[in-house]
Amino acid sequence: MTNERNLDKNKKKDQLDDYKVTDQGKALTTNQGLKMSEDEFSLKAGDRGPTLMEDFHFREKLTHFDHERIPERVVHARGFAAHGDFELYENMSKYTRAKFLQNTSIKTPVFVRFSTVNGSRGSADTVRDARGFATKFFTEEGNYDLVANNIPVFFIQDAIKFPDLVHAFKPEPDNDIPQASTAHDTFWDFVANNQESAHMIMWIMSDRAIPRSFRMMEGFGVHTFRLVNAQGKAYFVKFHWKPKLGVHSLLWDESHKLTGIDPDFHRNDLWNAINNGKYPEFELGVQIINEEDELNMEFDILDATKIWPEEIIPVKIIGKMTLNKNVDNFFAETEQVAFHPGNVVPGIDFTNDPLLQGRLFSYTDTQLIRLGGPNFHEIPINRPVVPFHNNQREGYRRQTINVGKVSYHRNSLAGNTPGPVSPSEGGYEHYQEKVEGRKIRARSSSFTDHFSQATLFWNSMTPVEKMHITDAFSFELGKVKSESVKQQSVNMFANVNLELAVTIAKRIGVNPPTSEGSDVTATSPALSQQNTIFKPDTRKVAVILAKGFNGPEVKYVLKQLKDADLTVEIISENQGNVLGTNDVILKADHTFQTAKSVMYDSVYIVNGSQTSKRFNKDAVYFIDEAFSHYKPIGASHEGIQYLTVNHFDGKPGVVVADEISNFPEAFIYAIGHHRFWNRKIV
Repeated sequence: MTNERNLDKNKKKDQLDDYKVTDQGKALTTNQGLKMSEDEFSLKAGDRGPTLMEDFHFREKLTHFDHERIPERVVHARGFAAHGDFELYENMSKYTRAKFLQNTSIKTPVFVRFSTVNGSRGSADTVRDARGFATKFFTEEGNYDLVANNIPVFFIQDAIKFPDLVHAFKPEPDNDIPQASTAHDTFWDFVANNQESAHMIMWIMSDRAIPRSFRMMEGFGVHTFRLVNAQGKAYFVKFHWKPKLGVHSLLWDESHKLTGIDPDFHRNDLWNAINNGKYPEFELGVQIINEEDELNMEFDILDATKIWPEEIIPVKIIGKMTLNKNVDNFFAETEQVAFHPGNVVPGIDFTNDPLLQGRLFSYTDTQLIRLGGPNFHEIPINRPVVPFHNNQREGYRRQTINVGKVSYHRNSLAGNTPGPVSPSEGGYEHYQEKVEGRKIRARSSSFTDHFSQATLFWNSMTPVEKMHITDAFSFELGKVKSESVKQQSVNMFANVNLELAVTIAKRIGVNPPTSEGSDVTATSPALSQQNTIFKPDTRKVAVILAKGFNGPEVKYVLKQLKDADLTVEIISENQGNVLGTNDVILKADHTFQTAKSVMYDSVYIVNGSQTSKRFNKDAVYFIDEAFSHYKPIGASHEGIQYLTVNHFDGKPGVVVADEISNFPEAFIYAIGHHRFWNRKIV
């Protein structure tokens, strides 16, 4: 059984290995396998003459280069991905016949792509935006794609409005400005005139839209799906990914600065975590509603602008995903992977959510042009780990060599194969839902409540989170040029919370709304990030030191930090070796020019006996900025003087090494808190 499990786990890896090629140590050839003797000079008529048309090597090289790019995704263009595996905690056969959700003894290979929604491939990682969280499970029954976001709701309720939404939030067509931002007129004009977006906007304006890391954000399937068991009984389900590091975010000021300092901040974070063996882990959870309770909720469970509050419908944790391998080639894997919510396995089915129904068409359609035709399932990263047999033939990029005469169903020459199989033999069968009604372009009246859950979200925030939301609204609407759009937007969000709307109106210079506001008082603690998991694991610590630092004691502290699974990077006046007392040498990873405080979760300042004026100035600025972002700060030895200069000593989250033996534990404890919001910034 152990060998079977290992085979299962490695099936996708082995399949991808078959396609891998290394050029290292090999002779240069053309694409036809012809070895070449020259690759620096094109063939010419004399050493100063024109290039000759017969130079097939030059033509092949340039032609391939000219066609290297494929169209980027219209949305989710900026992405980063990794391989991993999924293991089930408990048998879910009560709810579904999906085999990968029944067998706890196997690990299912997965490929996960994280992405921003709005920006182009070249945009920055840390912009305010929703994030994609798409997972491809390579199961023994075929590929299953859970195409999720880090926000559990969406802007619209019906897919027919999706082109309008995307046109509105993309750069404005007259000047293609702004990139990767919704702080402009067309987006907020859409919002004010499509008020079903209210709930999503509250999430987008919150800290959820600027995650600290891909490793520290939730994933939500957004839509209501069905689980169907072997007896044909169906359940409504929503899927959740819960990060084991908790849900944490950047500050808006950090996000702005990181866009310039390290536009690949999230990519670097994921890549380095996996390379360093600090594998990201996410637990899979499900919310389940019995079919007979579909109409018993205060909201329509098929409405993609609504959550199922976790206090009412708890999330049942059923498995864990571990990301443990980076890609070998970004283009071949991350850029060519094709997800589709219609890629399901027996036991998982759809509902009549009108947004989901549109996605079931759109995803296949968009891949046809991106990936050059209907055979994108044959690209190695998309290829299932089980064989596929059907009568589909030919087309662009066909790699399968089908043998035999027959390519049609109902035949005698091949014994009527390939042919369908019964559900008992693994055949997919759609859930037999009774459907009746008149053909009509309309929406159920149960979809008309656009504000109660937006207010629920606001009510559930802490004062700090509410301040961040208010600031985000003020920034976004402050960038809008149309006074009419500003006023409409403020009036709209008075239906969510009157105090919020009045504050925004004052800041952006429009009339305060006259609405009576919302009378919703309910809260959902699960919505606040202050109720997440807090732990120091894998957090980044900037260590500032100079020549002459206390060698033995600093070396002891750094060992304690690393033993606590923290990532330590040393910053000094110059990169390379820094000499401390007792001949202790530490290697500086960065200078103040290559590292800024926004790249770290905390700061440990040591200093040393030999510093320059510039070092002192840069160090003061570094810890001052970290302090203003509410981060933990530790200090020992000569570094303690910087706390006095900046008046930080005695403030929450500032840890001073009175005794070096007690310092690491206290500092690590502070790092686990991440931010100290009770700190007064002066």
